[in-house]
Amino acid sequence: MSKQFDLIVIGAGPGGYIAAIRAAQLGLHVACIDAWKNKQGGPAPGGTCTNVGCIPSKALLQSSEHYEHAGKHFGDHGISLSDLKMDMSKMLGRKDAVVKQNNDGILYLFKKNKVSFFHGHGSFSGKQDGGFEVIVRGPAEESLVAPQVIVATGSTARALPQAPFDEQNIVSNEGALNLAAVPKKLGVIGSGVIGLEMGSVWRRLGAEVTVLEGLPQFLGAADEQIAKEAHKAFTRQGLKIELGVKVGDIQSTKRGVKVAYANAKGESQTLEVDKLIVSIGRVPNTQGLNAEAVGLQLDERGAIAVDAQCRSNVAGIWAVGDVVRGPMLAHKAEEEGVAVAERLAGQHGHVNFNTIPWVIYTSPEIAWVGQTEQQLKAAGRAYKSGTFPFLANGRARALGDTTGMVKMLADDQTDEILGVHIVGPMASELIAECVMAMEFRASSEDIARICHAHPSLSESTKEAALAVDKRTLNF
Repeated sequence: MSKQFDLIVIGAGPGGYIAAIRAAQLGLHVACIDAWKNKQGGPAPGGTCTNVGCIPSKALLQSSEHYEHAGKHFGDHGISLSDLKMDMSKMLGRKDAVVKQNNDGILYLFKKNKVSFFHGHGSFSGKQDGGFEVIVRGPAEESLVAPQVIVATGSTARALPQAPFDEQNIVSNEGALNLAAVPKKLGVIGSGVIGLEMGSVWRRLGAEVTVLEGLPQFLGAADEQIAKEAHKAFTRQGLKIELGVKVGDIQSTKRGVKVAYANAKGESQTLEVDKLIVSIGRVPNTQGLNAEAVGLQLDERGAIAVDAQCRSNVAGIWAVGDVVRGPMLAHKAEEEGVAVAERLAGQHGHVNFNTIPWVIYTSPEIAWVGQTEQQLKAAGRAYKSGTFPFLANGRARALGDTTGMVKMLADDQTDEILGVHIVGPMASELIAECVMAMEFRASSEDIARICHAHPSLSESTKEAALAVDKRTLNF
């Protein structure tokens, strides 16, 4: 016999579990289905983000950064160390513990908010009286029915046709998080978020890292000035980045991986590495959803086709996160999940795509919100620009991390902030002020007039705002 709910959410990643919780807060009787398993076979809600993405990668980035600071920078502070070692199993164990804390936290939140959780793979069975039937195939098969369904099944790593993932030598983000030893030579195909973050982790731990990027420019989605500054910083650190390459045959053997490619000049090259990370993007995860059973329309990428409100072509079925259009970001999925839950409750949830921040958690960190300078030029919009280097910031000097800058772009006539771009220490935290300012349609003058604590990195944001009007005080 089917179990009846007001709402079924398929997937408990950032978009799904947040949607389920918000809907339950608003009085709906909610079920959430998720198939992720931990190493013991138990439930591991949180999706790619918690299990093999955002959370474990940040744990490894933190560990590797501590290791690099201890080996290269503690001496500047008068701290002497000898016989520095990295216990790989302990580092990976800490990463796994952080992941489990997040998994358990989500299960607790489901219980707190009275969300019924079902561990297994959810797929549509068809339409029936009372809505849609979703079958859960897990430890025990369940039949759930609800008039409303939110699909939040996320995405999976895109593989190269000539080099499928074996998660041993040729690895996705998942395999890159679980290398048992530091490879002597590591190759990375793709210089996006995952490639740069994972490349940084293993470089800090001692790997010789080469990044191959097909596009002729580095970080094409970022502001060009910021991308150039980041490229210089990564090159100084030892990351070898080749742009404009064309990857050819890839051979994996017991001894490692051999990559044939043509460089930007068209010259044939060969890269021999112990391990190869392939990070060329992600694809929507709709396999096994049985979308055809309810007439759910998919686009040419396999994503669920939705309108601006996240409605699919089937009334009563919604979709959020990586499985729909838009940036594949956990926080974008969360905002869509909340918005859909509120719409189901008769409210007016919304998502402003113009103020979704982007972050790359390398060192230096890179973060931005709004439009880039090249986008404004292409649109023919008149703008003003102001920059301030962390080299002139007192807190950055005290931290010993003065790489990078804050860059602010504002409308030439109204002074409304159009974009803020940061490369440098704690950019991921500094960008929040800028997101809020843009959400309230603030001007650069607004930030310039706000008192910022001294000494703090946030003063660089204030100074960049002052620079828009060419009146910086500390540079």
